[in-house]
Amino acid sequence: MILVWLIVIPLVAGLLAWMSGRRSRTWPRWIALAGISGDLLIAIVVWIRARGAPPPGAAPWIVDLNARWVDPLGISFHLGLDGLSLLLVLLTAFLGVLSVAASWTEIQERVGLFHFHLMWVLAGIIGVFLALDLFLFYFFWEMMLVPMYFLIGMWGHERRIYAAVKFFIFTQISGLLMLIAIVALYFVHGRATGVYTFDYVQLVGTRLEPTTAWWLMLGFVGAFAVKLPMVPVHTWLPDAHTEAPTVGSVVLASLLLKTGAYGLLRFVLPLFHEAAGAFAPVAIVVGVVGVLYGAVLAFGQTDLKRLVAYTSVSHMGFVLIGVFAGTTLALHGAILQILCHGISTGALFILVGALQERTHTRDTRRLGGLWHVVPRMGGMTMVFALASMGLPGLGNFVAEFLVLIGTYPVSPGATILASLGLIVSTVYALWMVQAAFQGREPEPLRIRDLGPREMAMAIALVVAIVWLGIYPQPVIDTAAPVVTSLTTASPTRSAAR
Repeated sequence: MILVWLIVIPLVAGLLAWMSGRRSRTWPRWIALAGISGDLLIAIVVWIRARGAPPPGAAPWIVDLNARWVDPLGISFHLGLDGLSLLLVLLTAFLGVLSVAASWTEIQERVGLFHFHLMWVLAGIIGVFLALDLFLFYFFWEMMLVPMYFLIGMWGHERRIYAAVKFFIFTQISGLLMLIAIVALYFVHGRATGVYTFDYVQLVGTRLEPTTAWWLMLGFVGAFAVKLPMVPVHTWLPDAHTEAPTVGSVVLASLLLKTGAYGLLRFVLPLFHEAAGAFAPVAIVVGVVGVLYGAVLAFGQTDLKRLVAYTSVSHMGFVLIGVFAGTTLALHGAILQILCHGISTGALFILVGALQERTHTRDTRRLGGLWHVVPRMGGMTMVFALASMGLPGLGNFVAEFLVLIGTYPVSPGATILASLGLIVSTVYALWMVQAAFQGREPEPLRIRDLGPREMAMAIALVVAIVWLGIYPQPVIDTAAPVVTSLTTASPTRSAAR
């Protein structure tokens, strides 16, 4: 039942926060913090126990729960936790704690309702990472979108309704494509075996005609590409990030985008390995375009939140390249990039949000010369800007280096072009710090520096990104069984391993 508690605790915490919001603005914050902290504690305990256990052989799941639900339709309540989903649940709970802390002073209206939506979107994301029944997976996939829509639409900035509606339309249309593909796979498997089921474990290995496999794969890829986001279906992201509150931007960039990457690793590669192998050259090219395009557009922004948003397009391009390169090193790099991007980009959004809360602007043309005013904020922003550009010693460097080394045997040309993204990222990362904290002050600003709560959040994020940069082996070991299963499943990738 531990997997059920990971989902139920934030759901209950959200309801309690909502109800307590009528009496106090403080209670919802503490209730939400306690709830997501409970999830983090559970995930850490499971991780410690899993690392102390012998390497998984016949049983790939660290924890598995499979209960009957709707037998006539082949729907079960099947949750499973392996190395990949464990790492992502840890990331979700860790950043969930920081999200509650980051919104402590920013959100002053309808505080209880805000934390209700925040807890429910986190519960939906955790459900996505745990669901092993495709019907249940789709349920959580849709569930996390509704509270995210309200977080943007109710607590966002000037054009929040436009951004929320655009986000919802993109994700709903892409989700519909995935639903069609899920139902089609259900019937194809049922006609071939006589067993109609949505269970992921039984659907893996279903024999599909090449044309059918391509169409079904594209249905899944369509949903995951929008969420990743992959060029050219990324246009909802800058608007959503720009108009969302700070916590909305953190959840979007650090967690919601990761569901797209997770879907590619969990469903596309195992279910359609031959079609995915044939699609890989196209995906790698699109990933390279995303790396360069996102980096160039980031450099051209004057809105700090929009700048950080475009860096996500660039960094998640590395994830796309690593996933479809399919080698052991590339897959490990992709998983590390998922984690490191979540930490570094989440940190940048928290810092930009803190800066906007103090100055009431994100426009670099109205900022500058703030280092002597807020040195702690400037220093922390510099650390995560360096992480974003891939400085050795920080986690993003290890992740991107593994992706590039693992991709080179598959496509040397794509590797060389993608490496140019590291150069452009250096330009936009240093320019971001220069524009906001160096140079002359366009207008005198006397604002307070990071306080104890904000410094505690920043230090926790620094420790995480430095740890992943210096000693990523525990993460690699945790993900190793999943990576091994992915590289051995497809004969089209065995030559490149």
